[in-house]
Amino acid sequence: MVQSGGKRKRGGRPLLIGEYEHSLDVKGRLIMPVKLRQDMGEKFIVTKGLDGCLFAFSQEEWLNFETKLKALPLSDRNARNFVRFFLSGATECELDKQGRFLIPNNLRTAANLEKEVVIIGVGTRLEIWDKSIWEKCDEDISADEIAENMANLGI
Repeated sequence: MVQSGGKRKRGGRPLLIGEYEHSLDVKGRLIMPVKLRQDMGEKFIVTKGLDGCLFAFSQEEWLNFETKLKALPLSDRNARNFVRFFLSGATECELDKQGRFLIPNNLRTAANLEKEVVIIGVGTRLEIWDKSIWEKCDEDISADEIAENMANLGI
């Protein structure tokens, strides 16, 4: 098991960071890294994410995200598809006494989760990746490309 990262505070709210490797058990349960449990809470929301992963939000961050979804115009087809994508797959997960949570089969399938999984903290949410897909994605991230685009992003 590889662990790095932890948490930092951002305006009184946790900033989720780090990379953690774990394995799904035969029932599709995954261990929530100890360093992230307090910030995620006993119950949290997991849904389909972008780029082939799942997103996990604390209840507080989910409410913030949900508020933004509700504000999208119902008349805009792209907005409706955006809302459908995130809400149709969303499920509330709860930690058991061993710190595990069940990832429903539809979400495991959506993210191609087999056995080896990587959980990464990306600020306001966690991303849950199949390890081989994450390694490929991580390889494709170019520090030089990011540096070139930082000004465009206002950083």
